[in-house]
Amino acid sequence: MTAFRPGPRNLLTDVPGLLVGNAEDLAVKTGVTVVTAAQPFVAGVAVMGGAPGTRETDLLAPDKLVPAVDALVLAGGSAFGLAAADGTMEALRAAGRGHPAGGTLVPIAPAAILFDLANGGAKDWAANPYPALGRRAFAAASEAFALGTAGAGAGATTAGLRGGLGSASLVLPSGATVGALVAVNALGSAVVPGTRHFWAAPWEMDAEFGGLGPAPAAPGPAETFRVKFEMPRAGEATTIAVVATDAALDKAGATRMAWAAHDGLARALSPAHTPFDGDLVFAASTGLGAAPAGPAETLALGHAAAFCLARAAARAVYEATPLPGDPFPCWASL
Repeated sequence: MTAFRPGPRNLLTDVPGLLVGNAEDLAVKTGVTVVTAAQPFVAGVAVMGGAPGTRETDLLAPDKLVPAVDALVLAGGSAFGLAAADGTMEALRAAGRGHPAGGTLVPIAPAAILFDLANGGAKDWAANPYPALGRRAFAAASEAFALGTAGAGAGATTAGLRGGLGSASLVLPSGATVGALVAVNALGSAVVPGTRHFWAAPWEMDAEFGGLGPAPAAPGPAETFRVKFEMPRAGEATTIAVVATDAALDKAGATRMAWAAHDGLARALSPAHTPFDGDLVFAASTGLGAAPAGPAETLALGHAAAFCLARAAARAVYEATPLPGDPFPCWASL
């Protein structure tokens, strides 16, 4: 049996057919990331955080009419960032994309946002910058894209460290590819308190986030609780992600994969899924590969999605670079 291995880029775009574009405003310390493809693709969603900010996620439910989406949008800016989908929709419409309805095309671009309004950036804009960022991110969509202080992760923070944008991939023995993309802006921490070791270390592949391995000893629950909740971050967090595969899934299958992928956030961030985070995972299927042959392959897709998401979350923090006035240092400076 072929071993599990990262894809050639170790990015979400190792999933055939997917493209990712980033756009940032580094003065504002914010940005947008768009996931798209040449053809509409199946998508699902799972929300486990207590404070989500979303747009058009209801239509991803398996019982809803629209069968596929044209893009998925991740943005900073809290509720202001939902307007990034306006710009993405405009760009999609100009490209002749959209769901046919009433004699016209309506682009379908569900969106999720994170809170980055308290990160030291210039937030006194006269006009909402997110529609323009959404257009730019769609225009930049390609197979190669930046990690760290980029896209929706440009202004992200975690408990005591800069956050960022991360990605990872995995090729399964079945031949299917699974990938993850995540903007980590968590209330919790990606590292074991007092160390440089990532919580996600047991799932690291090829020293993709430093190769330090697990921490020699993990702190007890009292210490982790104190470290996380003394941070002035309540209501100022949220980790948002996309997992994807080329295996042919329907909306129910994509939704199941999104739920399974949340295990990856719990492996990489402590704590995750808090009342103050809007933790959300979109799942996408391009359908360019075969459908799962049975329950074991369906299980493997969910497991791989969680595996990739844990690694991607650590890479987001590992790859972050500083900007002037940051409230927290980068992992590289520890």
